[in-house]
Amino acid sequence: MKKLFSSTWLLWLWVFSPALSAATLDEILQMDEAPVGVVVEVIETGAAALEAVLKDVQYASGKLRKKFPDLHIAVVSHGKEQFALTRNNIKQHKSLESGVKKLVDDNVELHVCGTHASWYDITPEDYPEYIDVSATGPAQINDYLNVGYVMLDL
Repeated sequence: MKKLFSSTWLLWLWVFSPALSAATLDEILQMDEAPVGVVVEVIETGAAALEAVLKDVQYASGKLRKKFPDLHIAVVSHGKEQFALTRNNIKQHKSLESGVKKLVDDNVELHVCGTHASWYDITPEDYPEYIDVSATGPAQINDYLNVGYVMLDL
């Protein structure tokens, strides 16, 4: 039953994903005025993929904040990669841990999906305090988009 539910959920995410209206880094940098904020959606397969995406986020946030210093930037992780961020797992990936802490220190908000975590009996307390556990990743992204954030396509 869990497998069917997961497949249905992933199909729903694919069909209704807000990433369809994403902007590239160059497109955002060409804007005359800063958007309310920028959100990055992450759906990857593991720690290595997450680490690569977060390096791209670090690069993009530097470029964006050079032009728009007060820009709010958020990352929402809701694929299997989010499990690399649990307290137990992140300690095994020192470069991932330091990359995440650098983003958080640079005022990039990091969210993971509480619903996805719950399917694997992972609770919000299983994540470090500097990672926000949202009710659902897609809802968190939609909340950002509804207040004027732009989805950044890396």
